[in-house]
Amino acid sequence: MARYRLSGPAKADISSILRTSETQHGRDARIRYRGLLTAAMRRIAAAPHGLSTTDRDELLAGLRSLHIRHSRNESREAPVGDPVHVIFYRVVEPELVEIVRVLHDRAEPNRHVDSANKNTETNGD
Repeated sequence: MARYRLSGPAKADISSILRTSETQHGRDARIRYRGLLTAAMRRIAAAPHGLSTTDRDELLAGLRSLHIRHSRNESREAPVGDPVHVIFYRVVEPELVEIVRVLHDRAEPNRHVDSANKNTETNGD
């Protein structure tokens, strides 16, 4: 399996998502959503050009996306009823995927995705 790393903006997105999840739905919901996000990032690392992914070259060359609902059955936590986030990512090396942003599915990605996503940290198995 390939590795994944998070850009600085993606790390901030995830922190905000999880904080909001806990504030609005409680600690257990935060844990379930974190599990779903992790499962989705692992899925991306394992198959970055998988059937559930979408080419997003119109936003940034080489960019792809995956709605996290496609990973509901892969989370180690209890299911999340209605996940609402999309992970934007790109393959930067044959065995390395960069998670660029994690945005609400109603957000306009062209306002949030740009080529300035350079702050990264390696994660994954």
